[in-house]
Amino acid sequence: MNTIDREIIEVCRHFGIEGEFHSAKSFTDGHINFTYLAKFVHKGRFRKYLVQGINTHVFKNPAHLMQNIVSVTDYLKDEIKKEGGDYKRETLTFLKADNGKYYLYHLGKCWRIYKFIDNSYTVNVIENKDVFERAGKSFGLFLNRLSGYPMDELHEIIPDFHNTPKRVEALEEAVKQDRAGRADLIPDEIAFALSRKDDANIALDLYSAGQIPLRVTHNDTKLNNILFDEKTGESICVIDLDTIMPGFSLYDFGDAIRFGANTTREDDDELDNVKLSLELFESYTRGFLSACAGSLTKAEVEQLAFSAKLMTYECGIRFLTDYLDGDVYFKTDYHEHNLVRARNQFRLVSEIEKNLDAMNEIVERIYTEYTA
Repeated sequence: MNTIDREIIEVCRHFGIEGEFHSAKSFTDGHINFTYLAKFVHKGRFRKYLVQGINTHVFKNPAHLMQNIVSVTDYLKDEIKKEGGDYKRETLTFLKADNGKYYLYHLGKCWRIYKFIDNSYTVNVIENKDVFERAGKSFGLFLNRLSGYPMDELHEIIPDFHNTPKRVEALEEAVKQDRAGRADLIPDEIAFALSRKDDANIALDLYSAGQIPLRVTHNDTKLNNILFDEKTGESICVIDLDTIMPGFSLYDFGDAIRFGANTTREDDDELDNVKLSLELFESYTRGFLSACAGSLTKAEVEQLAFSAKLMTYECGIRFLTDYLDGDVYFKTDYHEHNLVRARNQFRLVSEIEKNLDAMNEIVERIYTEYTA
């Protein structure tokens, strides 16, 4: 038995896991925390658990982190039960440690454990529009089920995570400081970003005017944060809940489109490959609104298409800021990696701008279908 197995066994006993240890293997489900799939045999049956070490450099307050996650998943379970669903498959179940908490400092690390959902899989590449529609439905259902959640109980895990005006301020400071001596090399990219700075305030201004509410937002609505059922292919559960925070529905919808409706990867340096797929946009919108149209305000619906531009713009200026600062935040594989990413996102912003009327028409048509 190796050191990791012994460590996993010891941690699991602190979380009340019974049975004979069978195996543990690294389970890659993200880039921040480290995770192991642990198997135990109890009463002749396999029991599977995800044993996860929380990255406390990123998530500095595990108490607040786990309070958010457990409170939200408990709320989801109640909502799923009311709907007659299977809460054991449609949301995550975390275990309590023998210290009475849902996390444990042990062996120099901070641990948590949740039950593995059998007969499920994740998807990293959108192979057809149906998959993206199902993902949209899953994130829309997540939003809808949590529409009555008491927001004052939710902690802000990463302050200003999607505060676009502050991202613009950081870019302006990076241009001014020019720490890596690169500003003179990219006047067009800087001009592109700063010429659209007024867009950064739109969501926050709508919130200040009382037109869009704070909601429980996931804040990482990538396709691979959805579990799909192996038998039916349907989306069943939203995972990777670390960035659950108060936010706007526009953040989650817009970032899903930014990630999923781009016709190429976000660091493709052939900018002619960067297009917005209206077909994929429509598929995701249909799935999303099928699950939450009745929960959204008029202003939220009117800004859904724009939110794709907002989140793509925000991501682009973050890449550009890091390039100007000398690549200190995002991991890069080569000298101009962040610049390539920024150019890619800015091209997608331009593509969204060209298609915004068509996107708004799609949103309006689908919303009418579900609310008429």
